[in-house]
This record gives sequence, C-alpha cells and structure tokens, in this order.
Amino acid sequence: MDLATGLAHVDWSRLQFAVTAMFHFIFVPLTLGLAFIVAFMETIYVRTGDEYWKRVTKFWMKLFAINFVVGISTGLIMEFQFGMNWSNYSWVVGDVFGAPLAIEGIVAFFLEATFFAVMFFGWDKVRKGTHLFATWMVAIGSNLSALWILIANGWMQYPVGSHYNPDTARLEMLNFWEILFSPMGIIKFLHTVGSGYVVASLFVVTVSAWYLLKKRDTVFAKRSIAVAAAFGLITSIFLAGTGDQSGYIIAQKQPMKLAAMEGLYDGERQAGVVAMGILRPNVKPGDGQDPFWLEIKIPYALSFMGYRDVNAFVPGINDLVYGNAAEGIIGAGELMERGALAQIALAAYKESVKAGDRAGSEFHRMTVAENAPYIGYGSLEKPEDIVPPVGITFYSFRIMVMLGMFFIALFGAILFLLHRGQIEKYPPFLRLCLLGLPLGYIAAQAGWVVAEVGRQPWAVQDLLPVHTAATSIGAGAIQISFWIFVFIFVVFFMAGLKVMLEQIKIGPEGGK
Repeated sequence: MDLATGLAHVDWSRLQFAVTAMFHFIFVPLTLGLAFIVAFMETIYVRTGDEYWKRVTKFWMKLFAINFVVGISTGLIMEFQFGMNWSNYSWVVGDVFGAPLAIEGIVAFFLEATFFAVMFFGWDKVRKGTHLFATWMVAIGSNLSALWILIANGWMQYPVGSHYNPDTARLEMLNFWEILFSPMGIIKFLHTVGSGYVVASLFVVTVSAWYLLKKRDTVFAKRSIAVAAAFGLITSIFLAGTGDQSGYIIAQKQPMKLAAMEGLYDGERQAGVVAMGILRPNVKPGDGQDPFWLEIKIPYALSFMGYRDVNAFVPGINDLVYGNAAEGIIGAGELMERGALAQIALAAYKESVKAGDRAGSEFHRMTVAENAPYIGYGSLEKPEDIVPPVGITFYSFRIMVMLGMFFIALFGAILFLLHRGQIEKYPPFLRLCLLGLPLGYIAAQAGWVVAEVGRQPWAVQDLLPVHTAATSIGAGAIQISFWIFVFIFVVFFMAGLKVMLEQIKIGPEGGK
C-alpha cells in the first residue's frame, strides 16, 4: 500500500501511536528491570562491604541512567498525541483516563526524579544506607509509573468503575477503587513489569556474555550474569503464571481477542490450544473455510485456560459475530441495534431537555442507560467490524509464548553452568546468550501487539471504536508529524545506543 496516499487519517494516527509506543517500550523494560537489578547489587555491596560490588553497581547504574533519560523523553511524546491525534478520545474518556495519568505524574515521576539525583550523584556524599534507600526508591517509583499507565490501559480493555453520562455525552468515573483494582489492570501490570524484568535480565546476560567471550572483566561478568540469571529465572516463571491468568481474564472480558489469538472461528467444547499452526490467508467470518493449513493442538488446554474447565465452551469468531443461541451468545448485529438505539435515545434526550419535556427526557435517559454498555456498537458499519486482524494476533501470541519458554531454559542453563564453574568453557553457549536481548525485545513487543491489535476495533472496549476516537484532521497533517517523530526517534535511539555501547566498551573499570 502506498503510505503517502493509501491511509486515512485514522490509520496514520494509529500508525503514529503504535510506532511511538513500540519505540518507547524499547526503554521501559530496561528501566523497570534494571532498576531492581542495580538495587540488588547495591544491597549486596552494602551488606558485604565488598568494594568490587560497588564497582559492579556503578557500571550498571550508568547504563540504567542513559536508558532512563531517553525513555522519559519518548514517553512524554505519547501523552502529547492524546491531544494531537485522539482529541475525541480525550474528550469522551478524559474524566476517567486522566486520573491515573495525573497520579503517575504527581507521585511516581516526583519519586523517581527526587531519588534519581541522590542515586546517581550521591555516591560518597551521603551514607551508604541513604544511598541504598534512594536506589530502591527509584526502582519502586519506576514500577509505580508503570502501575498507573497499565491501570489506565486495563480500563480501556475492561471499562469498570465508570458510567456514560447523557448530559455530558462522556464517560465519567464512579468508583476509583474499582478501576484501580480491576483484574484486567492488575494482571496487565504484573505481566508487563514481569516482561520488563526478563528483558533487563537478558540485557545484563548479553553484555556479560560479551565480556566473557572477549575474556575481559571475567569476575565482573560472572557476578553480573549470576544476579541477572537468578532474577531472570524467577521472573520468567512468574511471567508464565501471569500470562496464564491473563488468558483467563481475556476469555471472560474479551472473548473476541482470545478467538483471534487462537484462530478459532467456530466455537467448541473441550477446545485445545494451537501449539503450532499455519493460518490460511483470506479466511473470512462465516465463509466456512478451515482456517488452518496446519495445526498441532494441545487437547482441552484452551477450555481450561479460559474457563478452568476442560469441558467449557469457548466461543469462536463466528459465534461472536453472528451469535449462538444454543450457548446464549448475542451476535454483534443485535449489539449494533442496541448501540444505535442508545445513540438515537441520546439525541432524543437532548431534544427533550432543550424543550423542557421532563417525561420525555426521563424516558430517553432510561433508554440510554439501558443500552449504554453497547453504545460503541452503534458506530460500526457491519457485524464483521468487531473482528481484529487475526493473523497478526495469532502469530504474535505464539512468538511471545515460545520465546518465554526459551528464556526459562536459557536462565536455567546459565545458572547450571555457573554452578559447575564452566560457563566460560562454552563459547557457543555464550554466543547464544548474545541473542538474549534482541529476542527479549521481540517477545515484549509481540506481547503488546497481541494486547493492542487483538482488541481492535475498540479504543475503549464496546464503548468507543478507534475511528470515532481520532481527531478529525487531515491525513497530511498527521503524516508530517509522523515523519518528524520517526526522525526524532531514530536520532534518540542512535544517540542513546552510541553512548551505551561506549560505556560497555569502557567496561566496569570506567565506573570507578
């Protein structure tokens, strides 16, 4: 497709936000995980008094600082885009979405900024305990930042604790605690920070493996890789557990996303998980085609993952689009009728209020309230619009899961070889470790693709389709800002990468 002429303004807005978010998430995982790894290393230094651990800590802290600064600048750009390209979204959900973002800015950023200065510049200027406290506060503050962002994202995927106000035509917060403790938001936070811990562990493993291959700074590299592999193994197993729970919640709240993740068109009982599969191209809902060229399934696993019952019915894409009366599933067509009724009643309510018709306004207000949970469906053109891109969602999910299993084996093998005192005797294995970081990033990005592409067409599940959330401006204006952002991102990335590589080449002795 010709990018210059073939995309509408909504697609350009989507592309711009996706590129910005994916670029930002290059830095976020390192910040989340490396902060804790540095805190662990400094804790060992304070407890043992071993000056070598101080040198190890300072080296990784310097790399953390470089990553931290670039990460913040890219995150700010994302928030600007809500006003630039998603002004309708900001208007409709600002009362809900703005609260967690504001808390992030007030609490988490202040916490990070205050203690970051002590952590980075306070060596030998404050007591050891005070400096260690500052390091832990930076780690906790970084993760609190992620908490509020992911609570906001979780609300978009499962909008609880709010209601649609017909007087303002906006979604407004009713219960802050219900939003904060939403199972969708909590599991997204745990799963996302878990992936950050794994990526950061792989970063330390990759750099340490490079030192071991170069036969330099071997004591430093072995100490670093031991801490990273232990942290990485624990958090990889934790990640698998949160992934399973995430699948369970998606089955309950976003069944279409689960169907796309599995390429499941016709729902079934005792459904299996597709361990490996190749999708047929151009399969459409309701066309009766077998969606797979090849599939290898784990029997019963999907029913159990989604409903904790091996005999449970798992709805497929066709069930959700066209309905399945036998299983009590309402089709998208009927939901579109309810959504359209809500929108018509909303217009009638405003006219009744304007005319001073109390009885009429009350009747229409009740109609809006009854059908408001489906109001977004009223903006769709056809039932098939609720189907996300199946191929991207399906393959991204498998890439994420397979790499997650590989990381558990990799961290376990590193700890085994370290225990045997033989890790530097296996250069091929160390070269495999060099692939850890890029593979970690691929897995993390694939996870976000599953989460965000899999929930299309919704900006807010069932309430606000993406095409109605975008700002009504010309595609040309977005194209200009898109390419400006891409240029800035490339410059940021190259500059950050250059500084980081220079520090790695200098090595830990440069951290004195």
